[in-house]
Amino acid sequence: MDPKAVKSDLVLILDYGSQYTHLITRRIRSLSVFSLTISGTSPLKAITDLKPSVVILSGGPHSVHTDDSPSFPAGFAEWAEANGVFVLGICYGLQLIVQRLGGVVRVGEKQEYGKMEIVVEKNSGFFGSKSVGDRQVVWMSHGDEVGQLPEGFEVVAQSHQGVVAAIESPARRFYGLQYHPEVTHSPGGMETLRYFLFNVCGVSAGWKMENVMEEEIKVINSTVAPEDHVICALSGGVDSTVAATLVHKAIGDRLYCIFVDNGLLRYKEQERVMETFEKDLHLPVTCVDASEQFLSKLKGVTDPEVKRKIIGKEFICIFDAFAHELEKKLGRKPAYLVQGTLYPDVIESCPPPGSGRTHSHTIKSHHNVGGLPKDMKLKLIEPLKLLFKDEVRQLGKILNVPQGFLKRHPFPGPGLAVRVLGDVTAGNALEVLRQVDEIFIQSIKDAGLYDEIWQAFAVFLPVRSVGVQGDQRTHSHVVTLRAVTSQDGMTAEWYYFTHEFYDDVSRKICNSVRGVNRVTYDITSKPPSTIEWE
Repeated sequence: MDPKAVKSDLVLILDYGSQYTHLITRRIRSLSVFSLTISGTSPLKAITDLKPSVVILSGGPHSVHTDDSPSFPAGFAEWAEANGVFVLGICYGLQLIVQRLGGVVRVGEKQEYGKMEIVVEKNSGFFGSKSVGDRQVVWMSHGDEVGQLPEGFEVVAQSHQGVVAAIESPARRFYGLQYHPEVTHSPGGMETLRYFLFNVCGVSAGWKMENVMEEEIKVINSTVAPEDHVICALSGGVDSTVAATLVHKAIGDRLYCIFVDNGLLRYKEQERVMETFEKDLHLPVTCVDASEQFLSKLKGVTDPEVKRKIIGKEFICIFDAFAHELEKKLGRKPAYLVQGTLYPDVIESCPPPGSGRTHSHTIKSHHNVGGLPKDMKLKLIEPLKLLFKDEVRQLGKILNVPQGFLKRHPFPGPGLAVRVLGDVTAGNALEVLRQVDEIFIQSIKDAGLYDEIWQAFAVFLPVRSVGVQGDQRTHSHVVTLRAVTSQDGMTAEWYYFTHEFYDDVSRKICNSVRGVNRVTYDITSKPPSTIEWE
């Protein structure tokens, strides 16, 4: 998808490393306005080429007082003013505006972290619909504060401690919030963003999935020549299935789908997925059983990043071999490979500025982002790479992908390799994990909770514990269960089951799965952890 072709004003976010940056993107898209995030240290041309109507400077963990603190490129402020582009700085972004435009940022005498009350000083800009003296609770997270405003700016809100909370210069179209309006801890934050975008900036709401589908089909048809053939790697998940359906709608029978059983799938996954592809989606799919090939390469490997890289490389080897077979059949080798890469995959595989790297700090490599070999012969088509998971589900609904399939929980590309901690080939770890996971997921479905949960799965731990089963001492495996709620996978909260549910599923697992004598539950949110364990 070409951002320039989107039928909506673009709100471009320059990322300075805040853990909330992606939330700004999500909040703005929820208002039917297209939003993208790029590195805060991107060159000026990368910004101007996108022709944004609004640029938001995100928060971040940096201080403008350090020599290596990231900033927007030289000429940015002049370009924004000359072209009528609105600029909003949030937290660190506000401080960048103040410092770069001639004001003073000082180390705060009173640092502000967490919920704080602010008072409206002037009913304009952000607070045009408010009255002077109105109060609201917001989420602060800063140690530095504004000491002196640049010329032409004025304070429009202060915290109850007297610290500058919001500033504006309507003539220059520069605005700043010292707090985070994008988080739920700022109850009035969405109203502030909505008012700013629509009433202050005059942004239009034209971001619709129907438009995304139409534009993406145009992009696919302009990319893939009439004589070209395309391979699609189907994982059985929502992302790759929606991607395949979209490409199939664009180019028809020139799409050849392949489903690879890498030996790292869930219980009876191959049979279930292939049945869905054939009966419900009517996609042309070839199933390749490459279990032995993958597991032999993974034998003895314990490092999760190495596992991901190996899996990514083996997938490409299989796709290349599949392409070679198609070449014999068609007389022409397929030129493209379709993958269901999503925006969170791209974000998590790329790093916050200010780390001293030209590319960002990697949380973890995604096999469809960071795990692909540089000498791959097939060119990539990633029609979903600017979308979040919930947006992909909306697109799938428009494409008539069955609702039951769209509601499937996400499953990682590397499969159970990142749910068996350590060597996936050791003992019967994979078989134990499959049985435990099946019991857990079926219990969730039986309780009518599946659709309430973003993702649920079991993890095989590389430890044993002492237990008593059948009046005998056991020294058996430990498994942990994880279930989270989320909107887009970028942040997540662990799911609260009833005590009765925990008791029931634990008993079922220990009584049904030989070799397991202890079940634990993961009560960690994201952040600080990721959803998957590896």
